[in-house]
Amino acid sequence: MLSAVLENIRNRRSVRLFDNKDISESDIQTVLQAANHAPSAHNQQSWRFIVVRGAKKQDLAGLVSRKAADFPKTSSALLRMAARSISSAPVVVGVVNTGEMIKHASDLFSLDRRNSQEFFKVMEIQSSAAAIQNLLLAATDLGISSVWLGVLMLIKDDMLSFFEESDGEFMAAVPLGYSEKTKAMPSKKSLEAKVKYL
Repeated sequence: MLSAVLENIRNRRSVRLFDNKDISESDIQTVLQAANHAPSAHNQQSWRFIVVRGAKKQDLAGLVSRKAADFPKTSSALLRMAARSISSAPVVVGVVNTGEMIKHASDLFSLDRRNSQEFFKVMEIQSSAAAIQNLLLAATDLGISSVWLGVLMLIKDDMLSFFEESDGEFMAAVPLGYSEKTKAMPSKKSLEAKVKYL
């Protein structure tokens, strides 16, 4: 029998359309706390979570939809799909790296700032990815559906500006909501194809 954690990992799905049921403030706080408890490089916790609801969320959907026109057909279609996900979800959580790791880690580790910037940038990305995964799994545990909208990296500067985080780096927007439709598990490649033992 699998533990609750392993069950949530197995059961999590990317859901892109939601019904109109709202999410309680306590559940939002629970998923944000889970995200904030993620491991981070040297415990810098250089992330920020931006909760978007109501009219502001519809403004975000409108921005994404408008920006879709600037891209070729496939990218445009994916951006329009992302706009629909944002519009139908009661809550969207934006995730932005603050850049604090990049700003201060060179001093912490006595490294040349110019040469170490990319190194610490990757550390911030890894940390935020762990926080986002925690958020997704916590949502699954609460019966809340979610999707990580990676396509929004195409308009990352616009996303940063919308989130009023001009000094940071856009990482993700995660719509949260409820869906009556349960998707089947997508096919996964075998472990034999993905694991190497040395």
